[in-house]
Amino acid sequence: MKTFKILIITGLFIALGVFTTFHWVSFKAKGLTYDAIDNIPKNNVGLVLGASKFAPSGNINLFYKHRVDAAVALYKAGKIEYILVSGDNGRKDYDEPTDFKNDLIAKGVPADRIFLDYAGFRTLDSIVRAKEIFGQNTITIISQKFHNQRAIYIAQHYDIDAIAYNAKDVYKTPPREYLARTKARLDLLFNVTPKFLGDKIAIK
Repeated sequence: MKTFKILIITGLFIALGVFTTFHWVSFKAKGLTYDAIDNIPKNNVGLVLGASKFAPSGNINLFYKHRVDAAVALYKAGKIEYILVSGDNGRKDYDEPTDFKNDLIAKGVPADRIFLDYAGFRTLDSIVRAKEIFGQNTITIISQKFHNQRAIYIAQHYDIDAIAYNAKDVYKTPPREYLARTKARLDLLFNVTPKFLGDKIAIK
């Protein structure tokens, strides 16, 4: 019985920690995410956070589609000058950054305005590499709102001046975002670093 009570209390503390962290991340990003292009300040570089082009069903992944559309809209409105796409290219047959680049070009973004980060395996990697590899201390993050909030929280930890443009939502905050934010907080607490760094690449 005593062990059972300890487990219950431990579970409640964990649940409280997850709940608190979720809302703390939202609070830290308050006022830094934008839904309207007219209102968002201009930055030199927009950082598109990666996603698979196709859903498991084989249809286009709407998270991906809306991020492409958001990046194109920002560029054409003159709110960003360059687009840095950070995504997963961990296998020869899987290349998120190149998929984004091809679709951005198809929608009118010049190829020389697009830079690719092939080692954006997760949000922390994408944010840190934007600063350490691509030299960006000020960025406009492009993803869905729930993801943008977490990315801004990470960016603040690394002294990056980040705002975000909210791509169209596919659905409201997915339940796994509670765990993703908790993991992000733990990563920052324990100083987890990106899987790869490497040579610097100038965006200009």
